[in-house]
Amino acid sequence: MEVCGGKRNDAVNVEHTGGPQKPIVDDVSTFKPQPPPPFSLHFHLITQLPNEYDRHYSSTLRSHSPPMAAASSVIETTAVQLGRVRVLKEGIHQLPQPGPVVYWMFRDQRLRDNWALIHAVDQANRLNVPVAVAFNLFDQFLGAKARQLGFMLRGLQQFHYEIEETLQIPFFLFQGEAIDTIPNFLKECGASLLVTDFSPLRQVCGWKEEILKRVSDHVSVHEVDAHNIVPIWVASNKLEYGARTIRRKINNLLPDYLIEFPTLKPQIKNWAVTDRFIDWEILIEDVTRKGAEVPEIGWCKPGEVAARETLMGDKNGFLTTRLRNYSTDRNNPLKPTGLSGLSPYLHFGQISAQRCALEARKLRKVNPQGVDAFLEELIVRRELSDNFCYYQPHYDSLQGAWDWARVTLTGHALDKREHIYTKEQLEKAQTADLLWNASQLEMVHHGKMHGFMRMYWAKKILEWTSSPQEALETAIYLNDKYHIDGRDPNGYVGCMWSICGVHDQGWKERPVFGKIRYMNYAGCKRKFDVDGYIAYVKRLVGDVKKRKAETLLDSKAKQVMKIQNLHAK
Repeated sequence: MEVCGGKRNDAVNVEHTGGPQKPIVDDVSTFKPQPPPPFSLHFHLITQLPNEYDRHYSSTLRSHSPPMAAASSVIETTAVQLGRVRVLKEGIHQLPQPGPVVYWMFRDQRLRDNWALIHAVDQANRLNVPVAVAFNLFDQFLGAKARQLGFMLRGLQQFHYEIEETLQIPFFLFQGEAIDTIPNFLKECGASLLVTDFSPLRQVCGWKEEILKRVSDHVSVHEVDAHNIVPIWVASNKLEYGARTIRRKINNLLPDYLIEFPTLKPQIKNWAVTDRFIDWEILIEDVTRKGAEVPEIGWCKPGEVAARETLMGDKNGFLTTRLRNYSTDRNNPLKPTGLSGLSPYLHFGQISAQRCALEARKLRKVNPQGVDAFLEELIVRRELSDNFCYYQPHYDSLQGAWDWARVTLTGHALDKREHIYTKEQLEKAQTADLLWNASQLEMVHHGKMHGFMRMYWAKKILEWTSSPQEALETAIYLNDKYHIDGRDPNGYVGCMWSICGVHDQGWKERPVFGKIRYMNYAGCKRKFDVDGYIAYVKRLVGDVKKRKAETLLDSKAKQVMKIQNLHAK
């Protein structure tokens, strides 16, 4: 059975006016320009959907949808809307007494506002069986380092403590391959239902397909989209061309899905006492030591509490103190606080996008422009990215581009480049472009590059590498390695938008880029203070290096003291 639908990945559609384009970008939806009013035309823009899109995707992708059982025909009742739940597998040989329910948590790592957890607990209570949460820590997942894994594990440590303290639901942490650990755990505990959250990424879909083959016939498997406000398979049954083609579909469904969460009820029957123990300190130390090449960041605290504080804290919460300037400041790289700061939490599922939208919507009468702009990024653009990755299996390669983009990029692949840089030179910010170098250093040392700069950054990689495919591979490699929110549909779509024109339209043809949208240094100078940004990043990097040196010195001092104490004994 296919767990993911046919072709997948996401990008950005841009309708624009005459004159210079002014993309509006927020960190919750990387690289995506805000569409200006739909008046005034640019004659060199491709204004109609390409014929090959209508011919190929509209007709064939519908047939690639996985043959799932309708939730309403299998699940009698649930606290979750049935459209949010898919039955990947229905147990066919039921045991005389049902076994426990296991929630395999992957993408949505939170206790509050988690539809998958709500469904798992609800089903366990209806069956009068216990429920547990399982998480699998992979040895390697798409190159994640200390920066990403440390943030994730510290958040999971908080989750583990809180779910066991407040709900007495056990948390099991496994290390290895999920296709082995999850089926083995289901067999050991005699589970009758596996609940899992949703991700459109190829690797996750592959694991689920393999797990479906390995679990016992009596085990049912439910998948819950706890990440998107409108479930991906409800919003659209095909690959959408851009924001304008999916926006109305999502907006029409928001009254049904943008609703308040029900209370997460305690479990009726508790799990048998076990001798489980997770030594989080040793685990985190081991993982961060192995991934020390990309160190952790200090400006963003992990976990649900920090996520909610970032959203609506009294001191510096986005909605409480920064929303009023969002629509004007979010596109200025010199004003990083103009962004929401939520993307790390949304990526790791430490906060629900639905909670962010519900709280923002309460403020619309006070700040309609800011709220509307934020919800466009949070809902339409993010869910467009999931649509792209879900329906386009080549979401991270040139094969995933529209035909017109592949043709134009291939036609200009041999064009002479003014500069050619290796991946190593780019990684070390060793180019002749001081602005680009600053953006790369911001990402490497700060773990986050301003959204506007991500567009310029990726497009220059296209200009400075020997082929479009090499450019795309390099951009994705650097993005996933250094960004705290890498390995995400938004990141893949951002690179595909910048380099392959996905969710964009054709522009005036030029060398190297063909009809892909062009950005240059002069254009950046017209939009913001370039020299000011370069100076800002220089200070930022200096501060990071200083803190790193102080931390290293402190660590060595502690080691020396520890050795001295041992000798004294």
